[in-house]
Amino acid sequence: MDEVIGDCALYEDGRRRPGRIDLADAGRTARTVQGGKGFVWIGLQQPTAEEISVVADAFGLPALAVEDAVKAHQRPKLEVYGDVVFVVIKPVRYVDHEEVVDVTEIAVFLGRNFVVTVRHGHSDVLRRVRAEIDAEGSDLATHGPTGVLYRTADLVVDGYEEAISSIDVDVDEIELQVFGAEQHDVDDDENSERIYKLKREIAEFRRAVAPLALPLQRLADGAVAGVDAELLQYFRDVHDHVLRAADAIEVHDRLLSDVLQAELARVAARQSRIAVRQNEIAVRQNEDMRKISAWAAIALVPTAIAGIYGMNFDTMPELHWRYGYFGVLTVIGVACVTLYRLFRRNGWL
Repeated sequence: MDEVIGDCALYEDGRRRPGRIDLADAGRTARTVQGGKGFVWIGLQQPTAEEISVVADAFGLPALAVEDAVKAHQRPKLEVYGDVVFVVIKPVRYVDHEEVVDVTEIAVFLGRNFVVTVRHGHSDVLRRVRAEIDAEGSDLATHGPTGVLYRTADLVVDGYEEAISSIDVDVDEIELQVFGAEQHDVDDDENSERIYKLKREIAEFRRAVAPLALPLQRLADGAVAGVDAELLQYFRDVHDHVLRAADAIEVHDRLLSDVLQAELARVAARQSRIAVRQNEIAVRQNEDMRKISAWAAIALVPTAIAGIYGMNFDTMPELHWRYGYFGVLTVIGVACVTLYRLFRRNGWL
């Protein structure tokens, strides 16, 4: 269980109490915090159902939300179970050298005097939030559990904007490959594969960003009980950033669709030109074959006649005729000229 618990701390009067508290005492400690001036924050990392059940029993977490937190792969959402608010947020990191959107998941349980976070995947968002709250001069802890939720959402949305900036660079590179001077230096299949892969990653990115707009709007509008009124304007700012990120993702997706269509059209045009050249070559080859066949047919006449009279039989017709040699030459010449003119008229020569 110790390796699952990232941290377990008590915050009172805007400051963290030194050290960590035992998990067994966490629930009792949260209930004894006076007047909502403090809270207990427990951070869990990829817990199993058995491991999270200990925390769920201690804080009275709703069973359905606990099940969602363990299974992960949830859409971003906000659900209210009595006095417990359950929020799912998906941090995103863009791995530039692989052009992959790495999506992780954070589930947050908010009570009046406690915060339970469940992280799936590798993300430093919660570590950064904890470091900011623990830092000297920070007033995040004075806002209670919703201060943790606000800063977590804020850092996650900042991560969206960083990922979008990196995707901008890759989209510009793809446009240059398709439309720029370098288009002939890159294989057509490589271009199409890269565009399709990036569109698929953007679709995954959209599934992490778009559903988060509604939960943040509810938080910004004060529709969720227990949210510190001073944080409403900050949630509105985060909500605005999410909308901008969602719009940017849609722009990228449409742009990549247009680029993909242009790439496919360019490939089709190139293949058409290749087919035309191949047809021209085939036509030239057919013309050459007709010429060769025509000359072979012309050459066949003297060859056949010479072959017949070269058999050396004594009783062959006209063998001893005085003008036989000249007669054979005349027949050969007339036959060859006739064939030549016939082939020439038919376009074979």
